[in-house]
Amino acid sequence: MTSLAERGGITAVLGPTNTGKTTYAIERMLGYRTGIIGLPLRLLAREVYDRIVALRGPSVVALVTGEERIVPPRTQYWVCTVEAMPEGMGADFLAIDEIQLCADPERGHVFTDRLLRARGLNETLFLGSDTMRPTIAALVPKAQFMRRERMSQLTYSGSKKISRMPARSAIVGFSVENVYAIAELIRRQKGGAAVVMGALSPRTRNAQVELYQNGDVDFLVATDAIGMGLNLDINHVAFSSLTKFDGRRMRHLAPNELAQIAGRAGRGMTDGTFGVTGEASPLEPEVAEAIMDHRFTPLRKLQWRNSALNFGTVDGLIRSLEEGPDDPILVKARDADDLMALKHMAESAEVRARAGTATGVKLLWDVCRVPDFRGISHAEHASLLERIFGYLHENGRIPDDWIARQIQRIDRVDGDIDALSKRLAYIRTWTYVAQRAGWVSDESHWRGETRAVEDRLSDALHARLTQRFVDRRTSLLLRRLKQKEALVAEVNDKGEVTVEGEFVGRLEGFRFRQDKSAEGQEAKAVAQASAQALAPHFHLRADRFYNAPDTEIDFTEQGGLMWGADAVGKLAAGDDPLRPQVVAFVDESAGPDVAQKVQRRLQHFIDRKIAALFEPMIAMSRDEALTGMARGFAFQMVEGLGIIPRQKVAEDVKSLDQDARGALRKHGVRFGQFTVFMPLLLKPAPTRLRLVLWSLANGLDEFPEAPPPGLVTVPVHDGAPEGYHTMAGYRAAGTRAIRIDMLERLADMLRNEDSRGGFEAKADMLSITGMTLDQFADLMQGLGYKAEKGEREKVKAGPDTTETAGEPDAGAAEEPGASEVEATPDAGTAETGGTPDGSGDTPAGETGASEAEATPDAAPADATPPDAAPAEPVTEAPESRAPAEEVPVTEAAGEAAEAADASAEAPETEVFYTFTWSRQRQGGGRPQNQRGKQAQGGKPSGKGRPQGKGGPKGQGRDRGKGPKREQGPKNFSSGPKPSRDRIDPDNPFAAALMGLKDKG
Repeated sequence: MTSLAERGGITAVLGPTNTGKTTYAIERMLGYRTGIIGLPLRLLAREVYDRIVALRGPSVVALVTGEERIVPPRTQYWVCTVEAMPEGMGADFLAIDEIQLCADPERGHVFTDRLLRARGLNETLFLGSDTMRPTIAALVPKAQFMRRERMSQLTYSGSKKISRMPARSAIVGFSVENVYAIAELIRRQKGGAAVVMGALSPRTRNAQVELYQNGDVDFLVATDAIGMGLNLDINHVAFSSLTKFDGRRMRHLAPNELAQIAGRAGRGMTDGTFGVTGEASPLEPEVAEAIMDHRFTPLRKLQWRNSALNFGTVDGLIRSLEEGPDDPILVKARDADDLMALKHMAESAEVRARAGTATGVKLLWDVCRVPDFRGISHAEHASLLERIFGYLHENGRIPDDWIARQIQRIDRVDGDIDALSKRLAYIRTWTYVAQRAGWVSDESHWRGETRAVEDRLSDALHARLTQRFVDRRTSLLLRRLKQKEALVAEVNDKGEVTVEGEFVGRLEGFRFRQDKSAEGQEAKAVAQASAQALAPHFHLRADRFYNAPDTEIDFTEQGGLMWGADAVGKLAAGDDPLRPQVVAFVDESAGPDVAQKVQRRLQHFIDRKIAALFEPMIAMSRDEALTGMARGFAFQMVEGLGIIPRQKVAEDVKSLDQDARGALRKHGVRFGQFTVFMPLLLKPAPTRLRLVLWSLANGLDEFPEAPPPGLVTVPVHDGAPEGYHTMAGYRAAGTRAIRIDMLERLADMLRNEDSRGGFEAKADMLSITGMTLDQFADLMQGLGYKAEKGEREKVKAGPDTTETAGEPDAGAAEEPGASEVEATPDAGTAETGGTPDGSGDTPAGETGASEAEATPDAAPADATPPDAAPAEPVTEAPESRAPAEEVPVTEAAGEAAEAADASAEAPETEVFYTFTWSRQRQGGGRPQNQRGKQAQGGKPSGKGRPQGKGGPKGQGRDRGKGPKREQGPKNFSSGPKPSRDRIDPDNPFAAALMGLKDKG
C-alpha cells in the first residue's frame, strides 16, 4: 500500500521574509477541493482566515485555534494554529508556515511532529527559513526544495534616537514594560503610537493596527510578535534591545531571529531599513551583513517529543512522553506545561483513582493540554485542571453554574491596562475549554459567552491603550505643521538626561538634578524639555517602584531610604518609635500621584521591616495573656526596643513573680545579671534598625552607626550619646564595650571565682571575650574589679611535670590561643553562648544559674551596680592571695633538669593578673567606669558587690566567729540588710522552697 508521503508531493518553500511564501501557499491550497494550513500565531491565523473568506466566502472556511472555533457545515479549507490542526482528515493539501520553529524550545516539538507526520493527500508544503534546509533533507528525504528571493532590499541604517525616528517606523521591545515605556515616550514626543503584542486578542490587535494603517499615528511599538507574518506598512524597524527573556533566562537574539523581525520592513516592492535605538548597542558588521544578505547558520537540532503515547496507565503515559528520540538530529524537548501539569496531578491519589482506565488516562491528558494562558504557577494551574478533570470524569460535563461563576468574575471592563490584560488572559482559558467538544452542555452558548466577554475586554483594552499612548491632537499638529523636533529630551538607564545628545542633568530616584552650567533662556528651555521627557518616566518609575520587592529597598544608618543606589526618601520621628513616618523625595513636576505612590510604598516597606525584625517583641506587646506586672514590664521592653539595663528596672524585676517571669521568658525575654534583653533582637539587622529608630525618637542630628557584626568587644566611643552602647547591644567597661550576651556568660564564669581572695583569668574567659590578658584586665577594671599585675617564672609543661591540685594554669589564662576548647558549659554558658550576628548560635534564654537572685542569702542582682560583677553572698574578704606559686616538679623531672646543659638560658617569665573586687566602686568608681555608667544611663548604688566562693574556712559567711582581720576589703552598705528568709521568685526552685517554708 502506498503511503501518504509517497503519494503526495512534499515541497519545502524556503527563503527570507517578504518573499510571498504564505501567499503562495494560500493560492496552492485554493487550487484543491480541500486543504489545511497551520500557522504559528492566532493573530496570523485570523489574518489568513479573513483573506480566504474574502476570496471564497465564510461558508467553506473554518478557523480553529485554541480559543476560537468557526466550523461551517460545508467546510473545505481549514485555517488553524499548528497546535490545533485536525489529524487524520485526509485533506488534499496541507501546509505548515514558519517551519523553522521546530527548533523553538517551547513549541518546537509540535512543529517537528507536523514535519514528520502531517501530510496532504496530493501536496504538502513546508514554509520557512533557509536554515531548515539540511534538517528537512535529512528527516524528509523525498522533499523537494523551492527557493524564493526577497522582493525588496533590506538595509541596515545604524543607531537612531527615538526622537529622530522616521515616520512609519516600528520600534521593537521584548517585554511589556519596555513596550509601554517606549509608547509613552513616543506619545510625548511624536503624538502617539499603536501597540501590538502577542498577548493581545485579535480584536484588540486589529484595532491597534488600524490606528497605524489609517495614519492616526505614524509609529508602532511591538514585541517580536510582528516577526511572524503580520503584514504592515512598515518602512523602518528599530530594535530597542538585542536581548530577551526566553522563559528560562535572558539571552541575546540570534541573527536569524533578528532577521525575522527586521524583515517586516519594506513590504512588497518597497525597500526597507532596520537599525537600533535606545539602549541597544549597534549591530556587529558581520551580523548586519548576514541579515541583509540572508545568510545564517543552518539549524542542526530540532525539538522532539514522542507522539506514540501509552494511555494504559498514568505512569505509562509519563514514561512515553519522556522517551528520547533515536535520530541524532532530534533532541528531547524540555518538559512543556502539559507534561508538568500531568506530573503534578499524578501525585494526587484521587486523580490516579479516576484515571484507572485507558479512557480515564486519555481524558486526563486532554485536560492537561489546556494551556496556562494566565501564566500562574504550575501548582495553581494544575489545581484548576484537577477540578476540571474531576467534573468531566464524574459527570461527563463541566457544571454550568461553576463555569458561569468563573466567567462572571472576569466579565469586568474597569481597571487599567494591566488589569484588563490579565482578564483577557484568564478568559482565554475558558474560551479554550468551551471549544473542546463535549466538555460543556451547550457548546454554542458558552462559546458565544466567552467570545462576548473577550470582545468586551478587547474593546476596553484598546480604549485604554489609545487613551494612554495616543495624543490625537499632538499627532495631528505634528503631521500638519511639520513642527521641528527641537529640545527633545531622553533619559538613559543610568538616569542621565540628554537633550539632542547633550547632557542636561541627572535623574536621581524621583528628583531631577539639572546641570548647573545651563543659564538664562537655555536653562529655561532645558528645564521645559526635561520636564516633558521626565513626566512619563516619573509615572513609569513610580509604577515600577511600587511593584518592586522589598529586597530592592533599604534604609541607611542615617535614616535614609534607598531604592538601589538612589535616595527616594527619609525616615522621620513619629508618635511611636516603632511607627516612624516617611518623607518621600519627589519633584513637584512629577505630580501628586507619583509622590503619594512613592510615599505609600516606602511606608509599606518600613512598616513590614519593623514587623519582621521586631516580631518577637511586637508579639509580646500584643499578648493578651500578659497581665499585671508582666504586661507593664513588657511595655517597658517595647519602650526600650528590647534592651534595658537591669539597674533601671531593678525594683520592677524584683516585683515579678515566678509566673510573670516565665510568661515573659516564653516571649524570649532574658533576665541577665547586667541587662534584661531579648537575644533574638541582638542580631545585626534588628540592631541596625533599632539604632535608627532610637536616634529618630531622641532627635539626634547624626545617628551613631551599629558596630560591625560578629564582634564580642568594640572600642568605647567617648563622644557617643547616652544610651548608645545599650541600643547597640553592648555594655561599656574600660576602654572597650562587651556584647551584653557575652557579658552574661562572663558573669556566669565569675560567679564561681573567689572575688575576695583573688583569682586569675581562665582561658575560657579570654576565649569568649576574644581579648588579650591586658585587654581583659582593663575590661575587668571597667566592671569594678581591681587588677594587680605581677610577673613570675613561666612553668614549662614536661612529660614528668605535674600541677599542684587546685592551682589554675596561668599560662593558659594569659594566652587564649593556647586552649581553643572552652570549659564544660554550665547552665549559664550553654544558654547564652553564640554570636547574635546570624552566622553563629543564636543567644538563648537564661536559667536559674544566670539569675542574680538564685539563692536566698545572695544580694539581689537588682541592687548590683550597673558596672559591678555578679552578686554572691557577702563575706569578709580573706587576705589577699599571693601570686600563684610555682608548680612543683617531680623528682624524676628534677634529675632530668640537672642533666641538662649547664649553659641553659635564664628561665622565662610571664605576666599575670590577680583580680579582686575593688572598694573604689563604693566611692564613685574608677574613671574608666564612668564611661560605662554614662552609656548605660545608670548610677552606682554601692549596694551590691560580686561575691566569690568565700575565703578560708571559718570566714566569709560565718562572720564574727574568727579573729578579726586587719587587712583586706570591707563591706559597707547604705541599705537595709537583705533578709535571709526571703525566697527569690526568680529561683527555678522557688515554688518548692515556698512549699517547704509553709510546711515549717
